[in-house]
Amino acid sequence: MLAFWLCVPVLAVLGSWLQWDEATAAILREMAQTVLPDYVGTSVGLCLLVALGVVLVGLSSAAAVTLFEFPGRRLFEWALLLPLAMPAYVVAYAYTDFLQFSGPLQTWLRAAFGLEGRVLPEVRSLGGAAWVFTFSLYPYVYLLARTALSERGAQLMEAARLLGAPLPRRIREVALPLARPAVAAGVALALMETLADFGVSSYFGIQTFTAGIYKAWLAMDNRIAAAQLATVLLAFVVLLLQLEHRAQRRMRFAAGRGARAGSAEAQPVRLAGGRRVAAWAVCGLPVLLGFVLPVLFMLRPLTADWSVLPWDRFVAWSFNSVRLGALTAALAVLLALALAFSLRRSPRGLTRGVVQLTGLGYAIPGAVIVVGLLLPVGWLQALAPQTRVGYLVTATVLGLVWAYLVRFCAVALQSVQSGYARIPPSLDDSARMLGAGGWRLMWGVHWPLLRRSTAAAALLVFVDVMKELPATMVLRPFDTDTLAVVAYQLARDERLGEAALPSLALVLVGLVPVILLSRTLRASPR
Repeated sequence: MLAFWLCVPVLAVLGSWLQWDEATAAILREMAQTVLPDYVGTSVGLCLLVALGVVLVGLSSAAAVTLFEFPGRRLFEWALLLPLAMPAYVVAYAYTDFLQFSGPLQTWLRAAFGLEGRVLPEVRSLGGAAWVFTFSLYPYVYLLARTALSERGAQLMEAARLLGAPLPRRIREVALPLARPAVAAGVALALMETLADFGVSSYFGIQTFTAGIYKAWLAMDNRIAAAQLATVLLAFVVLLLQLEHRAQRRMRFAAGRGARAGSAEAQPVRLAGGRRVAAWAVCGLPVLLGFVLPVLFMLRPLTADWSVLPWDRFVAWSFNSVRLGALTAALAVLLALALAFSLRRSPRGLTRGVVQLTGLGYAIPGAVIVVGLLLPVGWLQALAPQTRVGYLVTATVLGLVWAYLVRFCAVALQSVQSGYARIPPSLDDSARMLGAGGWRLMWGVHWPLLRRSTAAAALLVFVDVMKELPATMVLRPFDTDTLAVVAYQLARDERLGEAALPSLALVLVGLVPVILLSRTLRASPR
């Protein structure tokens, strides 16, 4: 039953093809002849640019900190994770405020050199969006590639050196093939985030598939057409998810036997001279462009005029965000514990398939979840007009928390399952022999050993809810604006100075799991 409620949006979107009428067919035919090719072309072009960007930035930085030794390498190991704390739409606001025609950079260039008109290319473009996504999402590739290279990279590079291979050939024929499965998995994750985005594409005016879903739904007032468009986006996401799973399996094979052999003898290659400067540039530019400069760009309007900042309303926005995040985190942890415990007791058959099905929620874009939630609500309202389901879903936090759970329960489930993997099955057998079964086994034996995993799960869900934009914008009740929604609305109204305050608050919240992740990576053996 838990899995059913978490899968309702996907089932409703797929079931939209059973509800076919002439009005929906006319809208889809019109969109296919006019705007749909642009949606497909723009989405594909954006994905290609982002894939190329995250591979170049993520793989080069991972290779630099893993295979080479240079001053500052330890600092860059964790600093390269900092862009994970920056929501992509916040980075978009920051660069737009600084680089647009009326921004300080172009204004200074025109005054200093006597130029007229536009000095720099338009920020709000396909290239600008690719730039934002690249430096916001490259840590996915960096993390996985760094893990893959740290397993056997130094050892194999040392073996190739002893066989007489020069450094460029070692990188080309040893390091790059070793990291290829990790890079594929990281690219798939980055592209899923790109396809699920609404803030950057909407703010930059880019006609992606997500924007098309919202237009078919809100502008054309046809939920069925929006749902059927969402199935196309869902198909892309499933394809990327299969690519990620396949790459993960290859990563496990690549890091198999002998991964730690000779780790004490093999050392990273020490760099000097120009190569050391190149390593600094490879590691420093992503941190500068993905975190340092956006934060400085947002601090500039804050320090310029404090009087315009809505301090009184900021408290209410923060309270709404924290309340929704805490409520969703608590419910997600409870659901994850129930599902993981069921899988622990019945690791095969139907239970395993059901748990895997609920784990797909994180890969589903927020726009698809919103459409999938409101479709069955509309069907129920048509069958029983007196029912209060529509009011509960759209006018209270119930619908919003439901959408959050569908989207982020997979995050909590993955963390709890990783905790269960460290609990030996012999403890369960001993508890059963002593008469502890069912929920007593769960709360008496498993829970004390799962506290750290559940705390990490709650933290990750809390931060993800704080940053979620598409579902919050549509399903939030009246007078329940969150930091993410307010930052988007203020930026859309060109009030970027006021948007800097909630945006920086989201960055500060996002720093917490990044710090914990960097500490975990430093504690793990190389």
